[in-house]
Amino acid sequence: MITYRLMTLEDAKEVHHIEEAVFATPWTLEAFELEMTKNTQATYIVAEKEGRLIGFCGMWIVLDESQITNVAVMPEGRGQGIGEQLMREALRIAQERDCVVMSLEVRVSNDVAQNLYRKLGFQAGGIRKKYYTDNQEDALVMWVNL
Repeated sequence: MITYRLMTLEDAKEVHHIEEAVFATPWTLEAFELEMTKNTQATYIVAEKEGRLIGFCGMWIVLDESQITNVAVMPEGRGQGIGEQLMREALRIAQERDCVVMSLEVRVSNDVAQNLYRKLGFQAGGIRKKYYTDNQEDALVMWVNL
């Protein structure tokens, strides 16, 4: 069984491990620790299975807008709806906190993620040229009204 809950500072090492396993240019452990201790706009949700974290989703809420910072699921957890449920939890929390819009950036080559976001009601809003530092790939900006 997979459970979803808010991330705590104690989760930072496991979240960082997931980040390293999934992204070419991962955030540092210190970045996640700062998100938990200093960034009052940050909210993170984790997916836990059999006592270990297998995914997470982060967002910043500023006034009435939510920005997804990162979503990651361990390779062995993919295809089980974990990413979708993490996003649904983020959407629910954003709505509870009176956000009116949620946005994110996704690699233009990441069709799987784009399809998930479209399924959740996101639509394309523009392109950020050379957004990703590892290979200069463009990002597709997507948003949804809440």
